[in-house]
Amino acid sequence: MAKPLIQLKQVSKSYGQEVIVKDINLSIYKGETIAILGKSGCGKSTLLNMIGGFDKPTSGTITMNQNEVKSPSKTCVMLMQDYGLLPWRSVQKNVELALEGLPLSRQQRSERALHYLKMVGLDDKLDALPHELSGGMQQRVAIARALAIQPEVILMDEPFAALDALTRYYLQDELVRLQHNEQATILLVTHDIEEAIYLADRIYLMESQPGRIFQEITIPKAKPRDRADRDFQHYRKLILEQFQTTHLDRLHN
Repeated sequence: MAKPLIQLKQVSKSYGQEVIVKDINLSIYKGETIAILGKSGCGKSTLLNMIGGFDKPTSGTITMNQNEVKSPSKTCVMLMQDYGLLPWRSVQKNVELALEGLPLSRQQRSERALHYLKMVGLDDKLDALPHELSGGMQQRVAIARALAIQPEVILMDEPFAALDALTRYYLQDELVRLQHNEQATILLVTHDIEEAIYLADRIYLMESQPGRIFQEITIPKAKPRDRADRDFQHYRKLILEQFQTTHLDRLHN
């Protein structure tokens, strides 16, 4: 059996006396899309930051390719709600910025940036500045920039939360297509149940105070998925019931 690309063993994080996440165990395999689903404040972003090497666990271990994660790496990139585009740089130059530390010539950087901008449908906006683009287009630039590094892992911290529903659906479709083409491993944190079901191969349900994973749900259906499909609605109902049951259990304990 293949070994996990990313593995978390008994990972906990505290700030002073406050326990943010506790005893997290996860195994993520190459090419998977994994969603961590929970309410705001349950520690999802803290968990993502530790996997990316931006923060360290108080206890437990996180490994990637069987090496302990101790600092950020170009093999693992983060996408957030804030697109992080430099306002004075063009679309192409924003993508090329991520490549400047790599052993590539100027022409190679340009060609790779163009390749991924074509992939997200923005090859007609190469010279545009970020303020000239819609929010959805800006996020597509951020996705192209992340893919251009050719990372093994893409960490996504509610990247579509600030967008309107139609743009969000469009970008979810794009992400499914791009992930299939690039075979990247994606770890997404979200509080949107439908987004998790639409994108993920496996969903981990997370509760708060302290943040812990209480359920794993595998979504076996092929992608792209139909949000109106009976199976899709089955998983939506199942997840809602799991959160409601867990909430009631906490009230009674």
